[in-house]
Amino acid sequence: MVRWLLAWLDDRLGAASFSRRALRKAFPDHWSFMLGEIALYCFLILVLTGTFLTFFFVASGREVVYQGPYEPLRGTSVSAAYESVLRLSFEVRAGLVMRQLHHWAAVVMLAAVVAHVLRVFFTGAFRRPREINWIVGVSLLLLAMGAGFTGYSLPDDLLSGTGLRIAYSVLLSIPLVGTWAAFLVFGGEFPTGEMIGRLHVLHIMIIPVLIAGALAVHLGLVWHQKHTQFPAPGRTERNVVGSPLWPTYMFKGAGLAFVVFGVLAAMGGLLQVNPVWLYGPFDPSVVSSPAQPDWYLGWLEGALRLFPAWDVDLFGHLIPELFWPGVVLPGVFFGTMVLWPWIERRVTGDGTEHHLIDRPRDAPVRSGIGAAVLSFAVILTLAGSNDVLGPFLGIAVEDVTVALRALVLVVPPVLGYLTYRVCRSLAEGGHPPRSVWLRRTRSGGFEEVEP
Repeated sequence: MVRWLLAWLDDRLGAASFSRRALRKAFPDHWSFMLGEIALYCFLILVLTGTFLTFFFVASGREVVYQGPYEPLRGTSVSAAYESVLRLSFEVRAGLVMRQLHHWAAVVMLAAVVAHVLRVFFTGAFRRPREINWIVGVSLLLLAMGAGFTGYSLPDDLLSGTGLRIAYSVLLSIPLVGTWAAFLVFGGEFPTGEMIGRLHVLHIMIIPVLIAGALAVHLGLVWHQKHTQFPAPGRTERNVVGSPLWPTYMFKGAGLAFVVFGVLAAMGGLLQVNPVWLYGPFDPSVVSSPAQPDWYLGWLEGALRLFPAWDVDLFGHLIPELFWPGVVLPGVFFGTMVLWPWIERRVTGDGTEHHLIDRPRDAPVRSGIGAAVLSFAVILTLAGSNDVLGPFLGIAVEDVTVALRALVLVVPPVLGYLTYRVCRSLAEGGHPPRSVWLRRTRSGGFEEVEP
């Protein structure tokens, strides 16, 4: 009966021939191509742990009196959301492990997505015909940041409340539509009783669905357009050299998935993250200090701290100081990222298809620009911790801010130029690569060949 059913389906759908072709599809073996898979496995862990947390989290700003086992807060008026997070942490079995596993998975997922985007950029894997997939990848980065921020804000503790206050102020700074945008997101003047519920809907429904859809499109495009690969003997623009999907690549991917889950589980059980009971419940009249967001939003926090207090009156409309670092800078940055494939094509005049990718040394200008932007983001991230760096170094916070303002203007162009010179020198053959590839001989052995 089973044999007859499979034969019937194959006769109508051609499933067997498709399966044979799919299982023989080749994937390159380079380690950097696994960065995207790490992000995918982190997303799966986030869905599983998030489902567990949803059963116990109360997305409400309703005021309650905490009567749980954590004695320093017993008898304190807190929100129902904050009380449910404390209950998750101290009363629900495995609740704290799940909370920390969920948080660490989000942090690692963002790191994997950023590393994957950097790999694609520095190797030129965004060029024709992969411009659409590049846009999908940038969208995934933005969605992951949005998911991280909304989840970070749900516990309604003092630290996350400070971050929400900043986000509300940035939205208000947008000319003409700022008040409407802030009302749409927060449901009124900050703080509101509706903002936890709205953030909860964004975090567990809208953003995950968008991420899942973008991942499906991303993987579908990779499958259809075939994977990029580094140049090597036997590799051309028309083929892909690597392991077949079954069994080699699938077992390799499964092994990596178990490693990612094991490492994150160990981090969730052994490394404390986001101890909301130490921060205390959110109080609009109090601001926590020192206070930093998760690393993936540190650059934006640093931009807000470094940018001068420039208020501009334009055509009768006041443009507050927060608008420039909070709206213009991210808009220019991500807008340039989205348009970069066309910007590079316009400058270089290269509109041909590319399935073989570059080493960073092969594109000195692109590598120099990437190094400059990366150093700019790193310095902004450090600026987001100026209130930690100051006491740690024994220097006034104001002096740290002045020094970082100078560094953010000087270091990126200098580092970008040095990277350009080094890559150009390497590309001209002054320092040939030391690595070699192995090529199978007719006798069944292997021989070394230069890349």
